[in-house]
Amino acid sequence: MAMDASADAEAVKAMYERCTSRNHDEGELDERVVAFYEELRARFPDRPPRDEPSPWMSMLEAGIDHVIMHRSLTPYSTPAITAIQELAAAHGLVIWDPQSDDAYLPDRAED
Repeated sequence: MAMDASADAEAVKAMYERCTSRNHDEGELDERVVAFYEELRARFPDRPPRDEPSPWMSMLEAGIDHVIMHRSLTPYSTPAITAIQELAAAHGLVIWDPQSDDAYLPDRAED
């Protein structure tokens, strides 16, 4: 999820709930989300044709400020988890795990 530097776990959870509701904001695409989405799909396609079994249970859901992923619990999901973490960090995005209620905030340098 694309959030500003002041994000904390509570704000991340609230944004996730907003993103999964039918009341999601519309607007301009966040370039960080677009880059993350394109790079992740290039590594792990969510639509056929694909050369390898997919780590996804369903297609990726993208919005202006988020990407929602439903991973399968197979050996194929482990490399996807690593890629998600690397790409989120590279693009300054927040990861929210709704199953554990954990937020993974990117390292942000102090000014």
